[in-house]
Amino acid sequence: MAAGACFAPGATYANMPHPPVVGPAGVAGLLSPILNRSERVRWDLVSASYTADRAWLERVDRFWIDGREYAIECNGVAEIDPAAGLITAFRDYVDLATWRERLGDVLTASPEPGAGAGG
Repeated sequence: MAAGACFAPGATYANMPHPPVVGPAGVAGLLSPILNRSERVRWDLVSASYTADRAWLERVDRFWIDGREYAIECNGVAEIDPAAGLITAFRDYVDLATWRERLGDVLTASPEPGAGAGG
């Protein structure tokens, strides 16, 4: 999965308030339910601030599932190894109650035929 490939081998990804996963395979495993179910994904930056090894990202994450868009406002902090060009830590902050209200049970429902091109 392309998203996992952006992470260093020992990198952590914490989708708050859940415990962090480690490494590219952990990131791919965490993101695969939503990315594999999505026909299309877009991460829109609202605002961002950067240093040489850190980025603060205010985003709207958008997922299209069965032809419907699901969007959630997020804030993330990415720590980067500039020499390797890989993420060493990523912390995402989202209102889980809002996300669950918007998404409902779409990830546990059977996909429409031909759905799921993400990842």
